[in-house]
Amino acid sequence: MAKVTPLSGFPEWLPAERRIEQHVMDTFREVAELHGFSNIETRAVEPLDQLLRKGETSKEVYLISRLQAEEEEREKESQKLGLHFDLTVPLARYVLEHQNDLAFPFRRYQIQKVWRGERPQDGRFREFYQADIDIIGQDTLPSHMDADVAIVMAEVLGKLPIPGFTISINNRKLSQGVFEALGLSDIEGVLRQLDKLAKVGEAEVRKLLIEQVGASEEQADGCLAFASIKATHEDLANKVGALGVSSDDITNALEELSFVIRTVNSSVPGACIADLSIARGLDYYTGTVFETFVEGHEDLGSICSGGRYDTLATDNRHSYPGVGLSIGLSRLVSRLVTRALVTSTRAVPTVALVAVMDEEHRDASVEVARVLRSRGIAAEVAPSAAKFGKQIKYADRRGIPFVFFPSAEGEGEVKDIRSGEQVAADAHTWQPTEDDMTVRVVAATPGN
Repeated sequence: MAKVTPLSGFPEWLPAERRIEQHVMDTFREVAELHGFSNIETRAVEPLDQLLRKGETSKEVYLISRLQAEEEEREKESQKLGLHFDLTVPLARYVLEHQNDLAFPFRRYQIQKVWRGERPQDGRFREFYQADIDIIGQDTLPSHMDADVAIVMAEVLGKLPIPGFTISINNRKLSQGVFEALGLSDIEGVLRQLDKLAKVGEAEVRKLLIEQVGASEEQADGCLAFASIKATHEDLANKVGALGVSSDDITNALEELSFVIRTVNSSVPGACIADLSIARGLDYYTGTVFETFVEGHEDLGSICSGGRYDTLATDNRHSYPGVGLSIGLSRLVSRLVTRALVTSTRAVPTVALVAVMDEEHRDASVEVARVLRSRGIAAEVAPSAAKFGKQIKYADRRGIPFVFFPSAEGEGEVKDIRSGEQVAADAHTWQPTEDDMTVRVVAATPGN
């Protein structure tokens, strides 16, 4: 067989690493459902014109076509399909398509692969999992829903064995109010430039504001002063007021942003702060915007982003405002794995390997495994009737903690191959410790 050439940007985890990924998924699913979110899955493809209708993403979209497609079929733009690059565009289509069967506000979570044709690098892939939660209203959606999605994400991250995290929050209405008070009209242009702060720095963004947006030096300085503000809900209004601008829009947006921060922190203390540099370049955000950073790993960028969008989905009868957050699940898992921040207690789910005395007695070993499984204890039967020492080595290589030796009388003994302790056991009553019953994902011990 020819040598296999790895394909970059398409992660394939080893079993123990995949267990870490599954743990993150399970935690997300558990918390989302505790908050009343229902799971959906959407198709992998959408019409190309729908994928491209929001934002400049054409360079990232993978097209889908049949190898033997007829020439005339390939030429029809309306029939072109692309793999979805996020889960928000498919959600908008899903809501419009199923609006008569959904109860609003619709609370949905989704864990699914997406595809983007970008350059693979640390934490960035061409194929990866995203985990989204969104609340979608019909015509209206209360602003307190913004806090609801942030609380879910804060609880998810709080349950994962990761370093501390901070959800940074801004409000596009606050940004717009301040920039308009400064005399600027190209609000989207200002936001796009401020969104580059972390990448190119303050001096370069100041230059871009002047050259690309048409801001004066004083206006550019005002924008940068605004973006430098980090605050709790208690001192946010005072810090914004110190900029010397005011309006009813600014006051209302400050109240909205302060409410979200206060509400989230009352549920998950210290989870979020106001960070007015958060711009979120996509133009469909209309209110609260979120980005989330892991302490000590700020170079990874935001692992969880999103916000409020009031006009993403509309038809002739209704509009469907929403608010949502998305975890770059593979992005987070990659950092956990490559930096050895977490570990799996074992690579396989098997608790006990049932030894085989000889092939004539394999049926007895199969029956012991059946009884163990009927009691919820993961078990497998040794692949061969080798010497018991070799069977124990096989279990050790696999990471299986116990070996069960059946006896001719139907009982037997169990050996903990980690400690060497061996005791009499009956498959109908033997019970491993709670920690050994399941594979656990835990924070790695410092220094290991």
